[in-house]
Amino acid sequence: MMQTLQSLSDLDVYLLAEGTFDRAYQKLGAHFTERNGRQGVQFAVWAPNARQVSVVGDFNQWNPTANVMGSSSAGVWESFIPTLGQGAIYKYHVISNYRGYTVDKTDPYGFAAEVRPHTASRVWNLENYSWNDGSWMTNRAKSNAPDAPISIYEVHLGSWRRVPEEENRWLTYREMAPLLADYLRECGFTHVEFMPVMEHPFDGSWGYQTTGYFAPTSRFGTPDDFRYLVDYLHQHGIGVILDWVPAHFPKDETGLGYFDGSHLYEHGDPRQGEHPDWNTFVFNYGRNEVQSFLISNAMFWLDKYHVDGLRVDAVASMLYLDYGRREGEWIPNRYGGNENIEAIHFLRKLNEHVYAAFPDVMMMAEESTAWPQVSRPTYVGGLGFGFKWNMGWMHDVLDYLSQDPVFRSYQHSKITFSLVYAFTENFVLPFSHDEVVYGKGSMLRKMPGDEWEKFANLRLLYGFMFGHPGKKLLFMGDEFGQWSEWNHDASLGWHLLQSPLHSGLRHWLGDLNAVYRNSPSLQLDSDAAGFEWVDCNDAQRSVISFLRRGRNSNEQLLFVCNFTPVVRQNYRVGVPFNGLWKEILNSDAAMYGGSGQGNLGGLSAMPFPIHGRPFSLNMTLPPLGIVVFRPHSSSSA
Repeated sequence: MMQTLQSLSDLDVYLLAEGTFDRAYQKLGAHFTERNGRQGVQFAVWAPNARQVSVVGDFNQWNPTANVMGSSSAGVWESFIPTLGQGAIYKYHVISNYRGYTVDKTDPYGFAAEVRPHTASRVWNLENYSWNDGSWMTNRAKSNAPDAPISIYEVHLGSWRRVPEEENRWLTYREMAPLLADYLRECGFTHVEFMPVMEHPFDGSWGYQTTGYFAPTSRFGTPDDFRYLVDYLHQHGIGVILDWVPAHFPKDETGLGYFDGSHLYEHGDPRQGEHPDWNTFVFNYGRNEVQSFLISNAMFWLDKYHVDGLRVDAVASMLYLDYGRREGEWIPNRYGGNENIEAIHFLRKLNEHVYAAFPDVMMMAEESTAWPQVSRPTYVGGLGFGFKWNMGWMHDVLDYLSQDPVFRSYQHSKITFSLVYAFTENFVLPFSHDEVVYGKGSMLRKMPGDEWEKFANLRLLYGFMFGHPGKKLLFMGDEFGQWSEWNHDASLGWHLLQSPLHSGLRHWLGDLNAVYRNSPSLQLDSDAAGFEWVDCNDAQRSVISFLRRGRNSNEQLLFVCNFTPVVRQNYRVGVPFNGLWKEILNSDAAMYGGSGQGNLGGLSAMPFPIHGRPFSLNMTLPPLGIVVFRPHSSSSA
C-alpha cells in the first residue's frame, strides 16, 4: 500500500517540541510515499545541532553529497528520494555544528535493520501486512483485565529452541509461531513475554541495550515475520507482552548517543546521563522531544504490532537519581532529594497516553523498591501502570525455599510477610530470567535436598505461587526444571522431558494453570476480599493454610502448604463450610513425581471448630507438598 505522506506540519512540530507527539513514527523515519507523481521514500530525522544531514546508502554508494536533506526551524531534516524499494539500506550522515564532528547514524525511527554486526537501517513498508487476529483484538480486554487469570511465559527468542541439525541456528519468527503457540496452550499459559525484540548489536545484552527502538531484531526475520508471530499467537488465544527499555541505551557510535554532535537524547553531565552499572547512556526525560520519541515508541508497538502490553524494564533506575551511584556521583533534584522528578513526570505521561489510546493493554513496571502507588492512577498521585512486579515476594520466597527445611521454622515470616502488602499494588509474581543467571543457579538447583526433594520443593514453590494473590510469570525452562543456568547461546534442555520427574513438573504446571484459569476463586488478585489466612502461625511445623475467594461466597479454595519433608497425619484445618471438600490438587501425586501421600480425593468437614471456623478437615499433609481443596457444592470455584 502506498500512502501520500506530507512533511511535518506546524502542529506536528509543535507537538514534538511539547513532548506530546505520541505518533511521531507516522512522520519521522523512512516512509514510502508519492511526490509529484513519483514513488519513493521520504526521510525525516530530528538533529537540531547538525550543520548538514544526508541520506547515504547502497543506492548512492554512501556518497554524503548525493542526497542532502533540507532542514526546518524545529531541527527536523527531510528529504524525498525517488525509486527506492523495500529493504534499501541507509544511514544518516551527520555533520555537526560543533567541533567538526561527523558520523553515520542509524535512523532513530528506522522500522527495520541489518543483521548484526552490520548496523544500517532498512526501508520497510509497514502498511502491507494483513492481520487475522480481529477476534482476539475485539475481546482482549477480558484477557488483560486486573481480575483476569494472567499466567505469563517469559521467552528469549534466541534460545527457547534451536535447530541443532543446522549448526544450532535460531528459529525464525515464522518457524517459532506454531511451535510456541502449541507449547503455550499445552502448558496452559495465557500470555508470552518476549525479552526485548528491538534491534540490538550484542547478543549478550539479551536485547536490553537497544539501538533500534522501532525495529524488531533482524536475527529472526523481517518486521512482517514478527507480525506473523504475534498474529499467530493471537489467533490461538495467547497474549503478547514485550520487554521495553526506556531507562538507558548503549554508547555504540551509530546509535542515539551524541547523535548530532551534542547530547541530544542523553543528559550531558555523566552524573545524570550515564549508568555506571551498565556503562550506558540515560535518556534526558526533561527534554520534550525525547519524551515524544519514547512515548511514540511505546505506542508504535501497540499500534503497528498489536502487542498486548509492555513490561517496562529497570523502572527503579529511572525513579532514583542515585541508583547505582556512590556519594558525589549524582546530582540531587531541585528540592535536594534523590527522586528523578523528570522521570516521574515522563512515566505518568507515558501511561496516560498509552491507556487513553489502548485501554485494553497492560503496562507493567519492573520496579524493585517500595516506591508507592506504582500501579495506581496518576489522578491519585500514582505512576499510572497497570501492574508492578513483586520483587519483594520473589526474593523472600526464594530465600525461604532455599533453606534446609530444618531451619525454615526460624524464617517463617519470609513466607507470610508478603500478605501484609499484597494488595497495595496490582502485582505480578515473577520468577524471571534474572533469577537463573550469573551464578544464581537454576530454579531446581536453588532447592535443597536430594534430587527427589529438589523437585518436591519446586512443585511446592509453584503451588504456593499459584495460590498467592498476584499474576504469575515463569521464565522458559522453569516449567520442567532445567538443571543448568540459562545460556543465551544454547537451546533449553528439552531432552530432560524424557525423565519422569521433569515431565511430572511440567504436568504439575499445566494443572496449576488449568485450575488458575478456571477458578473464579483465584482471580481477585488485587483485592483483599480474595484472600484470607486460615493459619499463618504454625512456624514450628512450617505449615501455612489460607483461603482464596471469588466474588460469590461459594467460590472458595483452601490451600495448605507443608514446607517440611515430614508426612503430617491428622493435621486439622478450619473451614467455613460443612460437607465434602474435594482435593483438586496435590503436588505429591505420583503423576507429578511425588510419593503419593494425600487424602483419597477429598475429605468431609466435621463440626469441630478450629482456627475461628465452625468446621474442620482432618487431613494428611504430604511431604514438601501442597494440597488444594474445593467445597463440593462449589463445582465452578
